[in-house]
Amino acid sequence: MSHRLRPLRLFLLSGAAAAIAGSAFAQQPAKPPAKAPAQAQPLKDPIVATVNGQPVRLSDLEVAQQSLPQQYRSMPLQAVFPALLERIIDSKLVVQEGKKSKANEDPAFKKRMAFVEEQVLQDFWIQREIAKMVTAEKIQQRYQERLKSLPAEEEVHARHILVSTEDEAKALIAELKKGAAFDKLAKEKSTDKASGAEGGDLGWFKKSDMVKEFADAAFGLKKGELSETPIKTQFGFHIIQIDDRRTAPPPALEELSDQIREELAREAVTAQLDKLRAGAKIEKFNMDGSKAEAAPAAPAKPAAPAATPAKPAAPAAPK
Repeated sequence: MSHRLRPLRLFLLSGAAAAIAGSAFAQQPAKPPAKAPAQAQPLKDPIVATVNGQPVRLSDLEVAQQSLPQQYRSMPLQAVFPALLERIIDSKLVVQEGKKSKANEDPAFKKRMAFVEEQVLQDFWIQREIAKMVTAEKIQQRYQERLKSLPAEEEVHARHILVSTEDEAKALIAELKKGAAFDKLAKEKSTDKASGAEGGDLGWFKKSDMVKEFADAAFGLKKGELSETPIKTQFGFHIIQIDDRRTAPPPALEELSDQIREELAREAVTAQLDKLRAGAKIEKFNMDGSKAEAAPAAPAKPAAPAATPAKPAAPAAPK
């Protein structure tokens, strides 16, 4: 089998265009298509190839692109155009050969085709319902509800110097107390080169963002304070300085929109399926086709007595 046909075989075995992405797209950087000659009125859906006289239109590639993995669906069509066109040409050739040999008249093919049609219809209907029910207004409403339920969290803006030994850290604390500039020592001495280059600046962070020992020490300091003793963590010994403290701002809508959209879509589909089931007559059978016995109903709990009987009064004490 030639190298050119390997991606095609993978495509046919998987039954989806997504399978070709890892071979054709990942291995071959897409070349921009050659510029077409200028036209006064470009065609809305031009023919981009013919296969034994059968036209392949640009819209065919647009449909095929939607079956690719997400990273390729979000790319401009022209970026995947060459590789995708080659795969569609191969596909058309195989389809033409399949029809010539009447493979499409095989009962097994027709049964499989009916299943595929149901899957496509199911996906199409669900996506259409989601588009109708998951609106920008509902996303905004859920976002506002989410903000009300989020607890206020404190953040600190801190700097640190990281060294290997406790003695090094103590010596640096002594220098800082004598007036040495924190950012200068961080650039010169810190083994954390990334923050050291920024004068030890770690930016804003919440307590949950850091390892426990570091977080406990940082959030125990006030604005402008320096840690009196080295803080030991798995990374070494830290000297911490707090530049500022604040209540963390709430997450922006953009940060939560994908999560909220997924949540609303799941709720919308569940609600629609519940509605369909409620209005449908459904019968279930065993694997051999025999009628399934209904599950026994749970025994009813005995009714609680109307009132707890009163206890008899204790006899009066003898005088």
